[in-house]
Amino acid sequence: MVLALPFLIGVVVALPLGGRLRALASVRLRWLGLAYVALAIQIAAFPGNSMPWHTPDGVAVGLWIASDLLLVAVVARNVRLPGVALVAVGLGSNLLAVLANGGHMPALPRALTAAGLHYHVDMNSEAMAHPALPWLVDRWAAPHWIPLANIFSVGDVAIAVGGFVLALAVTGARVPGRKPRPATT
Repeated sequence: MVLALPFLIGVVVALPLGGRLRALASVRLRWLGLAYVALAIQIAAFPGNSMPWHTPDGVAVGLWIASDLLLVAVVARNVRLPGVALVAVGLGSNLLAVLANGGHMPALPRALTAAGLHYHVDMNSEAMAHPALPWLVDRWAAPHWIPLANIFSVGDVAIAVGGFVLALAVTGARVPGRKPRPATT
């Protein structure tokens, strides 16, 4: 979700800047099937209330880390696309924070409070007052007007900016002050 919304906003912003929806069809993401497998693994790990099963925490953490490693492979394979290097940095920093803190993404209690959230462990997130690598953890609350607003990390910001840049680039938007550069496929 961290990538999807900024990408969609980027597409909407791209249209008045000369971006073309048709250009999206020409983009060839390599190993896209692997990204779908990673998404399916994440759903299996943390099904929420919509699925008829519950995955034990230890299994869910292992599945989550495995899905992130698959996403790292997909991102690495597509790093030549504009913005994807930022996505890679964000994904890597989030994965580093998770691994350094026992398999859950730490959430600072003040961020949870600011977002109106109250939990100790929720899916892949865990409230921690003193996590390892505190600069990489979920530390800010998103404004309530953002759809599905939650808490976010510096890695989430990098992923979001990368997704936005990718949308502008692959649609061929003409960003004021920049020379047009053809998107690489």
